[in-house]
Amino acid sequence: MTDALPQMEETAGGKGLARTAGALAGLKVIDLTRVLGGPYCTMILSDHGAEVIKIEPPQGDEVREWGPPFQGDAASYFIGVNRNKKSIALDLGKPAGREVLLRLLEDADVLVENFKPGSMEKWGLGYEEVLSQRFPKLVHCRVSGFGATGPRGGLPGYDAIIQAMVGLMSINGTPETAPVRMGTPIVDLATGLYSTIGILMALQERAKSGRGQYVDMTLHDCGMALLHPQAANFLLNDKRPKATGNPHPNIAPYSAFKTATCEIFVACGNDPAFRKFCAFLGLEGLPDDPRFRTNGDRVTNRDALAAILEQRLAQEDGHDLSDRLLAAGLPAGPVLNVDEALSQPHTAHREMVTELDGFRALGTPIKLSRTPGGTRARPPAFNQHGDEVLQQHGFSAEEIAALKTDGILVEKKR
Repeated sequence: MTDALPQMEETAGGKGLARTAGALAGLKVIDLTRVLGGPYCTMILSDHGAEVIKIEPPQGDEVREWGPPFQGDAASYFIGVNRNKKSIALDLGKPAGREVLLRLLEDADVLVENFKPGSMEKWGLGYEEVLSQRFPKLVHCRVSGFGATGPRGGLPGYDAIIQAMVGLMSINGTPETAPVRMGTPIVDLATGLYSTIGILMALQERAKSGRGQYVDMTLHDCGMALLHPQAANFLLNDKRPKATGNPHPNIAPYSAFKTATCEIFVACGNDPAFRKFCAFLGLEGLPDDPRFRTNGDRVTNRDALAAILEQRLAQEDGHDLSDRLLAAGLPAGPVLNVDEALSQPHTAHREMVTELDGFRALGTPIKLSRTPGGTRARPPAFNQHGDEVLQQHGFSAEEIAALKTDGILVEKKR
């Protein structure tokens, strides 16, 4: 880790802002990632105090163009996962660009990249042969589609393709639909989360051994890790899991039900909760029905149970009923649209929408009592910190000017 702690940005106010240097203050991360999985990982680290230097290719991170909507020349897709970072644009395809990268790595703790497997090795920057020898404390995290080895090693991977290939799409939708892509890029996001965990594990181990290591993260593995309980069910009963729509495959009632005003989702995870739920609705005799006495009975007879519950709930105001159920200790909630969820008072209370100088995004869900994280700076413009980063790493004004002249330090996207 570097000795200097990152300075918190002075602001007149905002929402969901960092109020301390953060749990990861002093950690330096070189971020070569683009698109979503890698940038999501490095944003999590930056929210909690890591200094993240985002090195963009000459054409920029492509998600800068993934809009509308746009703010200035940056699309929402970029804005949502790149706050708190410094941007420098380097042409790593040229030897001089790779030499700059090596100088930036001299005091770095973590390198995160998502190049196609073999690219770093082709450039003479492979972990085993070069980086681990030159920087023995470096934690090198690679995010790829399938990894470097195996039948699909080295092949490209994308969120939706992995959703299809690992079975996630097959369990999404209803029995009447074909497999459906999940609306959020769940594999990319999960890969970012798992990558963060892997990096922190490697740093924890480094504190004992003094040595860095290689963290091999793939969309394939992370997507497959999300197959619970369907994979667990299949590995026990050898029956192919199917899409069930809203109902849970192993629990009932655990689904959405129509009311007079909206759908609500009810989750009764055990028999006592079901009895309490039925008593709340004035259906005290329902748990004694042989079809519904145990969770296994209810799963077997879920359609009959759903018909009874929907008839009972049809006259209720779903929003009011959900509040009353929650107050009684029963898990239930209205099915909200994204705009409704973002505007909820509890969302504001938990600082899950962060704002700073016209920038708005989802806040950090990681709430630490002594070292809370949050927004420190707006997402950077392309190469916004190029000169600053190089100066901090000992480059002279003449060296920086030469790098610009030679097209190594890229000032405008190509």
